[in-house]
Amino acid sequence: MKTPKELKVKPIKNGTVIDHISANNALKVLKILELPSQETGVTLAMNVESSQMGSKDIVKIEGRELASREVDEIALIAPHATINIIRNYEIVEKGKVNLLDEIKNIICCSNPNCITNTDEPVKTRFIVLNNEPLILRCYYCERMMDQSDVDTQFQLF
Repeated sequence: MKTPKELKVKPIKNGTVIDHISANNALKVLKILELPSQETGVTLAMNVESSQMGSKDIVKIEGRELASREVDEIALIAPHATINIIRNYEIVEKGKVNLLDEIKNIICCSNPNCITNTDEPVKTRFIVLNNEPLILRCYYCERMMDQSDVDTQFQLF
């Protein structure tokens, strides 16, 4: 009996691995990070079998470490993601994303009459009322938003 060959993804020398992304959300992560770019190599794995999650997505980014704002944005669409910093092929730092108590200037309010959707120079601000399921409240107009509202803002098409 033949054993199946295991497909392996080439390890990265330096960069970031974002693991435990909810299945089918890796493309949204790429959109947030404005990837791929000509300077950065990206490896994407979608719907990979996971003992913890059933299936998950993974994004490997060669030669780039994420800024804290980028990690905050990822937490909105992938609340269980882990961020691994790779240097010289070794994991030197590992952490989970954490949704902040307050989200500032990352997403827009879904209320067209909110002051943040006018010509006024007011940055968006949301209070996180609940992590799972995600429930946000606009600081200015008090509009409630949930995960589907957030996902809509990161739609690809």
